[in-house]
Amino acid sequence: MRLNDQCPNLLTFILLSDFYTHPSLTNSVHLFYFCSFPEMLESSNLVTFNGLANSSSYDTFLLDEERGRLLVGAEDHIFSFDLVNINRDHKQIAWPATPSKRDECKWAGKDLGKECSNFIRVLQPYNQTHLYICGTGAFHPICAYLEMGKRAEVRHGSLFFVFIDLPIHPCFLLCEDNIFRLAQHFENGRGKSPYDPKMLSASLLIDGELYSGTSADFMGRDFAIFRTLGDHHPIRTEQHDSRWLNDPRFIGVHLIPESDNPEDDKIFLFFKENAMDGEHTGKATIARIGQLCKNDNGGHRSLVNKWTTFLKARLMCSVPGVNGIDTHFDELQDVFLMSAKDPKNPLIYAVFTTSSNIFKGSAVCMYNMADIRRVFLGPYAHRDGPNYQWVPFQGRVPYPRPGTCPSKTFGGFDSTKDLPDDVITFARGHPAMYNPVHPIGGHPIMVRTDVDYQFSQLVVDRVEAEDGQYDVMFIGTDMGTVLKVVTIPRESWHDLEEVVLEEMTVFREPTPITAMELSTKQQQLYLGSALGVSQMSLHRCEVYGKACAECCLARDPYCAWDGTECSRYFPTAKRRTRRQDIRNGDPLSQCSDLQHHGSVEDRSVFGVENSSMFLECSPKSQRALIYWQLQRPNDDRKHELDDRVLRTDQGLLIRSLTQSDVGIYHCQAVEHGFIQPLLRLNLQVIPTQRLGDILPGFPGIGGGVGPSAKHRLWYRDFLSLLDHPDLNSVEEFCDRVWKKERKQKRVKTPNGNGQGKPDGLKNWNAYCKCVRIWLVAWDTALQPLKPPVHKLLKKDWDKQFSEVFIQ
Repeated sequence: MRLNDQCPNLLTFILLSDFYTHPSLTNSVHLFYFCSFPEMLESSNLVTFNGLANSSSYDTFLLDEERGRLLVGAEDHIFSFDLVNINRDHKQIAWPATPSKRDECKWAGKDLGKECSNFIRVLQPYNQTHLYICGTGAFHPICAYLEMGKRAEVRHGSLFFVFIDLPIHPCFLLCEDNIFRLAQHFENGRGKSPYDPKMLSASLLIDGELYSGTSADFMGRDFAIFRTLGDHHPIRTEQHDSRWLNDPRFIGVHLIPESDNPEDDKIFLFFKENAMDGEHTGKATIARIGQLCKNDNGGHRSLVNKWTTFLKARLMCSVPGVNGIDTHFDELQDVFLMSAKDPKNPLIYAVFTTSSNIFKGSAVCMYNMADIRRVFLGPYAHRDGPNYQWVPFQGRVPYPRPGTCPSKTFGGFDSTKDLPDDVITFARGHPAMYNPVHPIGGHPIMVRTDVDYQFSQLVVDRVEAEDGQYDVMFIGTDMGTVLKVVTIPRESWHDLEEVVLEEMTVFREPTPITAMELSTKQQQLYLGSALGVSQMSLHRCEVYGKACAECCLARDPYCAWDGTECSRYFPTAKRRTRRQDIRNGDPLSQCSDLQHHGSVEDRSVFGVENSSMFLECSPKSQRALIYWQLQRPNDDRKHELDDRVLRTDQGLLIRSLTQSDVGIYHCQAVEHGFIQPLLRLNLQVIPTQRLGDILPGFPGIGGGVGPSAKHRLWYRDFLSLLDHPDLNSVEEFCDRVWKKERKQKRVKTPNGNGQGKPDGLKNWNAYCKCVRIWLVAWDTALQPLKPPVHKLLKKDWDKQFSEVFIQ
């Protein structure tokens, strides 16, 4: 006899034979695919370096594509990882703080374990053979040079290299040296690295000069923007003037050309600070963008060794409100510059979060340089009037306009030391612009609220697809996950639709992602946190399935249908079988074989009258909408479901089955106007009175066993297994129940030589197997459900079991 024939009652409670688990998602997240940390490891899509026992804070990254290395600054260590595989041939240098500095740090009241180490905060290329690195040095900043050897060069000659479309290590072509050592000459790191490892700082080393935004004292009160190294005298912002900087936290420093004349080049800084007095009610955080001229050498009589061209403006990222009250995202977290054909006009992506403890949200805003330059050419902020409030300056602006770089392009001055006194005086008192910089389109391109994470990092890759170029964002969160998002234009490139393609967990424990770098050559993403470093591929086309429609609906610019499967898309490929539609995601126009797709799967499901029933059906794409219809027996028409049925993201919940629920339930996915049949479930409802006929020989049903207190106790023991469906505990439970029955009622075996099992339990071994099957099915079926649905379903099933096994 088959097991199915032995246990018809348990099979009525198995919802579906094939379970597919999806994460619980809020209504604001339109996620296509989620991948947990174990799944990422098992699928070979993730490589992790779990860090050292005596090191943490893998926060400072430097990507060296030419050498094929990823440089990482951490606590007391500098690492060099292979870009192809970070677990292959990695190198490390220990650079701890000296014992005397650690003692001084401890005596100053700092935490010896968390603060009194050398946290690497500056990691910049100095020349072709050396890097310049700085660390906190246990609250005594220190800098040094790190020798790397000459970079790889491809020499033209008699050798002919054939480039294939595979990740190739640059040193495969030519590597002269394999050097990684720290020079023994150390320098004072004041004005280059922060004292406190918790202080946010940013730096950029270009043409032998280091531009840093950091704190310059032990107490963390003197914040400034410095320029050190090089041939010029060190220069900084005005000290102890909140109009210039007001408790800033620096995010990024970038060089952006202003014109074709290098003398006009400007350094742009992205930071957040406290609002200036009168600028905002309360102590609010404001996101800022600052600019200064690369050739600024300070003033002659005023602002000596101070910046004379520094200006700042507010960086806005807000959602317009219905009542005219905007929701602001002011906590700037990260900035990424997407290079353009014109180096003067990169596209700027910025990640923001809210500063409110009540409302938790994140946003991504996008800016162009034309709007930024327009603000810096606009009115200056000026305090005036009876309330001494901030207003646009209406008076005479001196010439040349403050903030203009000394060059032949704009005014003919050779140096900032030659600027007139009225220009320097005006610049000292008016460092802020009145108008803010608004994002493209006037609103964020992506907003997330009511989720358990916030955005922390961002990198962007520009991908060539069949129907144009698309920017794919990789967004790191404070929970150790990465969102892969593509921005797709609707009517214009200023009106973008964000489509979340994947969410991936890249660290074994929830931890904020603090650093990200993207290698276009290796097609890899590198991530840093307090726990270590992770590496993942930019594309995982196999997760979208093996059907043309699924691949097309994914709208992933990296992937296309190649006639057999969803695989990596290459713009140079000339195969006509490549199918891709990122703009519309329309499989009807791309997949010519849709009308020949396989038949829809049919399944039979059984339920007991007056019990609960869950019909599971989940599409792979969480962007798809599920549409259900019921076809009743002897009726060709399909009907809409009534209000008795509770619709969830994972399927239908019928709380109390009746004979009117019998029929075929059609589950269909609707996405971008494309309707895809997923499943047909044939539901049969078994009347309660028939259970005694189809379940002979079980406790409480047939076999002459009545509803005694003993069986009620047995039922309570049985229900205790529901919360812990462990196979061993089921076996122990079977033995325990059998032994109880054996003690109370001994029955002679037919030959009279031994003790047999009770009549009501003669098929006990088969019954135990059925219990195990049912418990596994029960546990698996309820996993995808949200907790409220889980409780409702379990409550109803408990009631049903009490009726079946006790009555």
